[in-house]
Amino acid sequence: MRLKTMILWDVRSQMKYGIYFLYGILTVLYLGILYVMPASWWQPAAVLLILSDPGAMGLFFMGAIVLLEKSQRIPYAFAVSPVLAAEYIAAKAASLCFITLIVAFVLAAAAGMEHLGLVAAGTAFCSVMFTLLGIITAAKIHSLNQFILWTVPVEAAAFAPAVLYLFGMLPKGFQYYPVNLCLDMIAGNWPEPGGILILCLTMGVLFFLSGKSVSAMWKHAGGVSL
Repeated sequence: MRLKTMILWDVRSQMKYGIYFLYGILTVLYLGILYVMPASWWQPAAVLLILSDPGAMGLFFMGAIVLLEKSQRIPYAFAVSPVLAAEYIAAKAASLCFITLIVAFVLAAAAGMEHLGLVAAGTAFCSVMFTLLGIITAAKIHSLNQFILWTVPVEAAAFAPAVLYLFGMLPKGFQYYPVNLCLDMIAGNWPEPGGILILCLTMGVLFFLSGKSVSAMWKHAGGVSL
């Protein structure tokens, strides 16, 4: 019940601060990019757009959300509440995943992709992965400029191999790179059991690290140890 309440609170906050509106604009922009291309390019382009949305936008939006909460002193409230760091993280991941799934379904339908279940799975894994990365990063810094500087290497490390892999420019072993596993699912290819295991382990490690980061952020809210 507490987790459900936190998810609904996050959704309302995201609506209030215009994140849904921004995602709507981005979706229209993505559709415009898609439809100016030849029809034969629609599905490969949609795969890249769907992958980049939870990656680039999810990471930056999560950073903005956490920084906004810091500016409003919300970590003070969480630090003295019964809310667990795991619940806070799960609520953030679920609320942003909901938005990215909507965008993914719109783009997949527009491009004529029929494997919507795999699109949903790949998008969800990618969204949660980058949400956790965003939380880990934002919990450690105190300004938007710092956050942007920290996220540029993360984005480069995530998407450069994915783009090269999509165009067949990397060895086969790169199919087990976590972002590439998400890319394969969005493209309609179910990973091997080893790939699913790698994704689950990646999520577990990131969830653990984000939990440590959030706990430290709450403990030192406002620069004072609680």
